[in-house]
Amino acid sequence: MAKRATTKRVKKAARAARPPQRKRTPQRSVPSRVVRRKPERSPAARASSSPESLDAKLRTLDKNLLKLLNERTDLTTRMLSGRRDRHESLFDQTTEHELWQRLDGQNGGPIPAASLHSIFREIISSARSKLKTLRVVYLGPPFSFTHLASIERFGRTADLIPVNTIASVFEEVNRGHAEYGVVPIENSTDGRIVDTLDMFTRLPLRICGEVQMSIHHNLMSRSPRSEIVEVYSKPQALSQCRDWLARNMPRANLHEVTSTSTAAQLARDKPGAAAIASRQAAVQYDLQIVAERIEDNVHNITRFAIIGEENNKPTGRDRTALLLQIPHAPGALSDALMAFKKQKINLTWIESFPLRGPEVGYLFFLDFEGHMDDGRIKKSLAELSRRAVRLEVLGSYPRSEPVE
Repeated sequence: MAKRATTKRVKKAARAARPPQRKRTPQRSVPSRVVRRKPERSPAARASSSPESLDAKLRTLDKNLLKLLNERTDLTTRMLSGRRDRHESLFDQTTEHELWQRLDGQNGGPIPAASLHSIFREIISSARSKLKTLRVVYLGPPFSFTHLASIERFGRTADLIPVNTIASVFEEVNRGHAEYGVVPIENSTDGRIVDTLDMFTRLPLRICGEVQMSIHHNLMSRSPRSEIVEVYSKPQALSQCRDWLARNMPRANLHEVTSTSTAAQLARDKPGAAAIASRQAAVQYDLQIVAERIEDNVHNITRFAIIGEENNKPTGRDRTALLLQIPHAPGALSDALMAFKKQKINLTWIESFPLRGPEVGYLFFLDFEGHMDDGRIKKSLAELSRRAVRLEVLGSYPRSEPVE
């Protein structure tokens, strides 16, 4: 008995000396990770995305596009030639306005709307040139902002003719030497273009349309910025960049010239000279852009008027311009403008300038939303004419959106 008891005590002590055993929990079976390999592309699929295959697709697509573009131009020419009104076949903003709306609604990208409009504008311009080459005069020289506005409206196929002054643009159109003219009429920074408004008082021409362009000024030169001592541009461009120039080019002498293109030519030929002009001018005159978008107002927009002799049909989104002279008496202007308020017409711009000669008083340039054939506009003009010494409607035309 003593031996058995001793054996039990030894076994119990041995168990106590062992390290504690962790309680085992039943382990779940973990499925082995499945590695999925991408299916190997077939030789045909690899060949279809090769540079050679993509080039072949582009060649086929270009061939089809070329055929479709020529068909589009031919159909446009036939459509225009079938119109009874010769002027409408050469200048139809209503149809073009509807085309832009349709294209914008159908365009899913990646082509921006402005680029798409440019493509179709050249197609229409090419079609019209088969009937007659439009002669368009503009305030030059080439690659000025007015030139760019002319291209935006008429395309490069039109015969675009630069002249030196705004008065020359009006005179060339009035004499029948050109069908249309393009002149600046208003800038969001500097306001009215006096020479343009003055010429409407002198010659019986109409506003047929408008182009609004975002004006971005660039400093360009063949010299490094540290070596620029003179900056050339037209007065309006220098004015629109005055703050930037004061901060960044305080030691440079500023010189006014007739146009931004003339400034670019001087910068090309004169060491240490720079110009403020458009990006297109830098390309044309082989200049390096030293600083871009230096205009003080990032929303700097110039509105250009298309002048001619045509009337436009209503589009539902129009603008009308007129010249107004009223008696030079207290309250006369306020009474005249009530004609717009009664018909709930939105007056968008009003400018005044003194009458010429010994007569005392002012002539007012107004534009407002709506077409002169609209009922409300007719009522407003009828009431206005009863109060006016002189009333001339300069035209109704589709409103445009600013173009970059």
